[in-house]
Amino acid sequence: MQPTRVLPAVSVLSLISVEYGGWALLGFLTGRGQLGHFREQFFRAGHAHAGVLLVLSLAYFLHLDRTGYSDGVKWLAGSFLLAGIMAQSGGFFIHFGLGKANRSSVGTVVTRLGAVLIAVALIILAVGLLKSARQG
Repeated sequence: MQPTRVLPAVSVLSLISVEYGGWALLGFLTGRGQLGHFREQFFRAGHAHAGVLLVLSLAYFLHLDRTGYSDGVKWLAGSFLLAGIMAQSGGFFIHFGLGKANRSSVGTVVTRLGAVLIAVALIILAVGLLKSARQG
């Protein structure tokens, strides 16, 4: 199967978890429980990053098909992107559960690692687009 058919489907299906997160957050905000300021901040950050970055991934995969890369490189780049999205948003939730205010935790490390993976994926895409523009 082609990576630019499978990976966008993974992104779309992952958005279901973002929807669930929004439903859960709404429940907390409307009285089903109290998160406290610290946890609410990190819940919102993880939820928002996941949603925005998964929507970004849909545009990414459309452009990845225009690079002329082999399927292997497309799988690698797309996997870096999706792993980065999961790590960056997931790190906020890890910090939500394990972290303390004004301190680093394993969650903040995971969030930063996710940002690096996303950056690598974006650089791969940019290089591929620039190369294909020169060849075209």
